[in-house]
Parts: sequence; C-alpha cells; structure tokens
Amino acid sequence: MFADELKSLRRLGFRHVLLQILNFASVLTSGLMLWKGLGLFFNTESPIVVVLSGSMEPAFYRGDLLLLTNPPNARYQTGDITVYKVPNAEIPIVHRVLETHDILVSNSTRKSSKDPFAKYAAGPNQLMLTKGDNNHVDDIELYQGLDFLERRHIIGKVRGFLPYIGYVTIAMNDFPQLKYALLGGLGLLALIQRE
Repeated sequence: MFADELKSLRRLGFRHVLLQILNFASVLTSGLMLWKGLGLFFNTESPIVVVLSGSMEPAFYRGDLLLLTNPPNARYQTGDITVYKVPNAEIPIVHRVLETHDILVSNSTRKSSKDPFAKYAAGPNQLMLTKGDNNHVDDIELYQGLDFLERRHIIGKVRGFLPYIGYVTIAMNDFPQLKYALLGGLGLLALIQRE
C-alpha cells in the first residue's frame, strides 16, 4: 500500500523531503502563533474552549465550541457565563455566575487568622459563586476548599459559540488512536505532496 509512496519519496530526494518537513513545521508553528496571539488579544490563556459535559444545557451542549474574552477591568455580573479553572484541576469548567461579592482586603486583614477574607489577595477582589444551568446545586463542591471563585480563577467570559464543532476534539481525546492516525496522516501527506 505504501510502497508507491516510499518510491516517490526516494525519487524526490533529500532536499525536497526536508522542504516538506519544514513546510509542515511552519504550518504547526503558525497555528501556535495564532493561538497565542488570540490569547493575548482577548486577555485569556485559552480563547477557545470545548464544552465537555451537559451541565450547561440548554444554553450549551456537549461539543459546542465557546469563544472567550477576559477584559482586565470589566466586572463579572450575575448571569454571565464564565469558564473557570480552580487550583489542582486539569479541566476548565463552563458555568453561569450565580452571585458576586465585591470586597476590599487590606494588609491587616491578611494578617488576621480569624478574618474569613484573610485568604484572599490584598486589594479589591470580586468573589463569585457559579452553577451549571442543568445542575441542581451550586459549584462550592467543585472549588476544592474555596468558598468563592476569585477573579484569578476565571479564564474568560463566553462571548459566542459554534455548535457541535468541538466534537472533533472530544473524539480525539476519547480515542487517542484517532488523534495519532490523523496526525500521522497529515504528516505523511505533507511529505508526499509534490508542490
């Protein structure tokens, strides 16, 4: 099956194969640069996120692709749909803001062991409680010991979505062989392409 492709690779020569490898690397680095550029422009570590569960149905379904922004000076309001990541958790969570609290933590508050706000960073803070639209209870159990989310836990606010586009990502995570076959196929196509 691959005998013809191997013969054509030998015919093309080392320089052509090297050029194809460099073209493939160029495409990959362009994608990475685009990702990082979008992250800088929208002020978020991840400008695009895929919904992995049904906790936000009917607003978003599993496989929807979400577009995020995280304006540095904007406050989050009750009802905003946010993506957050708590410490020691790998997967970001997409849920709606249920309530917000604005607090000002002073340095003296931080030194007090009895003050409930001593664990928060000094300065103005916005604390948030979230909940999935399809869940019966709020997310305190997901916060891993935190009472509220802080602004630093928020990856971004949902500004738009593309339905079901993210199923490709879900399929590649659920079936790693598919991911390796796809990457291998793309690499092979890049090598045997004659342009």
